[in-house]
Amino acid sequence: MRTQTLHLRILIFLLTTVGILLTAYQIVVLKLPVSEAETDYVWNIDAKVQFDAADGSAVKLKAFVPPLRDRFLSLNESFISRDYGVSVDREDDNRRVTWSSRRASGAQTLFYRLAISSRFGGEPPVEDGPVYRDPIEVDEAEQVAVDALLAPIREYSADVETFISEAIKRLSQDDDDHVRILTQGESTPKQKAHALEVLLAAAHVPMERVHVLNLSAPNTQELDLWIRSFNGKRWLYFEPVSGAKGLPDDRLVWWHGDDPFIDIEGGKNARVQFTVNDSEVNALRLGQIVQDANAASRFLDYSLYGLPLSDQQTYQLIVMIPVGVLFILLLRNIIGLQTLGTFTPVLIGMAFRETGLGFGILFFTIITTIGLMLRGYLEYLKLQLLPRLSVVLTFVVIVMAGISLLSYRLGVDSGLSVSLFPMVILTMTIERLSISWDERGGNTAFRQGVTTLFAAAGAYYLMNLAWLKYFVFTFPGVLLLMLAFMLLMGRYRGYRLSELIRFRALVKE
Repeated sequence: MRTQTLHLRILIFLLTTVGILLTAYQIVVLKLPVSEAETDYVWNIDAKVQFDAADGSAVKLKAFVPPLRDRFLSLNESFISRDYGVSVDREDDNRRVTWSSRRASGAQTLFYRLAISSRFGGEPPVEDGPVYRDPIEVDEAEQVAVDALLAPIREYSADVETFISEAIKRLSQDDDDHVRILTQGESTPKQKAHALEVLLAAAHVPMERVHVLNLSAPNTQELDLWIRSFNGKRWLYFEPVSGAKGLPDDRLVWWHGDDPFIDIEGGKNARVQFTVNDSEVNALRLGQIVQDANAASRFLDYSLYGLPLSDQQTYQLIVMIPVGVLFILLLRNIIGLQTLGTFTPVLIGMAFRETGLGFGILFFTIITTIGLMLRGYLEYLKLQLLPRLSVVLTFVVIVMAGISLLSYRLGVDSGLSVSLFPMVILTMTIERLSISWDERGGNTAFRQGVTTLFAAAGAYYLMNLAWLKYFVFTFPGVLLLMLAFMLLMGRYRGYRLSELIRFRALVKE
């Protein structure tokens, strides 16, 4: 007995652990939405490049595009141009597109379009960076300014992060003469970044410019300038004017480095305009789009969503049967309600899905009442069990066909769905009601019939809850948790709630 109990506890523990881990993996790692109504943002970005081409000359234009290794995931990327060849190359941490044409004349317009989402994107890979650099050569006045500013920065900093923060703080004091020398009296991000680079280089701290797109700005002509530095473990990002640390969630890294955004041969007056708009998309649909767009993202292939649509509809019904069974288990073992059969209410509740609850109860009552009358007459004829059940089953089919025909003539469409009632279950229900009537009386049979309908209605309600259907179908690990609970209930030997009411007099004594 102790060995059996130990086996049961181990089995319950394993099922619970696997169910929780599987569900947590789908939610945390695969980022599947917990609710069917959950939505997420998709950003659509258009970069319009315009320039003037020399008459009839060859044109080659290079421009940076996002490296697509950031925390955003690309859903769609396209290069729109007429009479231009397109190639994309990776250069270190950057990507660069090259548009080329043998002959071009006049005003030219090229488009780069990108759709991204942050939901299914991961953290960018941590890549090593330089931890030392040589100082930048500056004139004598700038060197004096650098020395004067570095002394307090070193005093009030403890590591690379605090050193850069303190340097940006010092450079924000525009009334300081040393700051004015390094920034040449300008407070633009470009000039601030240059002054910051001079200070950091003097302290042998490497720095790299980062050009990012603000996804919250609908129309912009320029990318925001940030800087980053590697502290030996990770990259640190800073805004050179305000000193803000860490890239906000609505910033997309476009490229790193000091090279110009556009490099053009055979043209002039190159300019770019960005247009950004966001839209809400159903999170589950977004996951399916991600899977279709990225062959490497196959996380839905190993879920029930990887089945054909026709099979998905079938399993959306099948996976809810354990929910109805668990409800009946609680009604019988905890509350103590007596039903006609263990799982008969679940099957009847499934039939209610097509007939509707009201019409389903009405049809069930009519069929079982007529069947009971026939069963009583067959008992009078002293028929054996198998012939009697065969006659009742055939009569049930006739009654169901009659109800469907009458409903069709009366224009009641719900009556046609009575054919979905499980005929064998109805036949056995009639037989059990009749036996209960003979053995325990009409009141007991009536109560069991009512409790069966109540249990069927409850199972129907639970199995048709939209959010529960979605959750169980999307996270089948929940079935393992229900299985563990059912095993736990298998050893329950306590009083049922109905028994506490029946024996309340003993409790008082």
